[in-house]
Amino acid sequence: MNSRKEFVKGFKLTGIALPTKTSNQNGQSGNDCGNLWQEFEKGNYQNKIPNKLSDEIFAVYYDYDGDHTQPFSYFIGCKTEDETEVPEGFQSLVIEDGNYEVLTANGKMPDCVSNAWRETWESDIHRAYRKDFEAYDEKSRDWKNAEVKIYISVI
Repeated sequence: MNSRKEFVKGFKLTGIALPTKTSNQNGQSGNDCGNLWQEFEKGNYQNKIPNKLSDEIFAVYYDYDGDHTQPFSYFIGCKTEDETEVPEGFQSLVIEDGNYEVLTANGKMPDCVSNAWRETWESDIHRAYRKDFEAYDEKSRDWKNAEVKIYISVI
């Protein structure tokens, strides 16, 4: 697994979140997170976010009840200016300054991302379980050969 350490300066996201926590037990998070992605796409949320700083989409895993085997929250959104007011039907989330282990998932979507997470769970990365996120940009759009950056918060 190729990875590098990186300090990330904090930023604000505006988007939508699961109404309740999900879990990796019995593939539940795959269903829940997949359903939120479908809602994000069908609702055209990306184009409704005000003061977007780019077209990059972020999927965030946060508010962990423990490690990756415990429930967590999930959010999808785009970077916005700090002072952006959150429109009705949206939520905001702040990624704080922090140190991350950055992995690159390459290949067929969504398998390449699932496989990268599985490798992360089995790795010796000293995870902080704060906010972990995936960054989807123009390199992520080809579902047969995607590239997705995954940021794992580390201690």
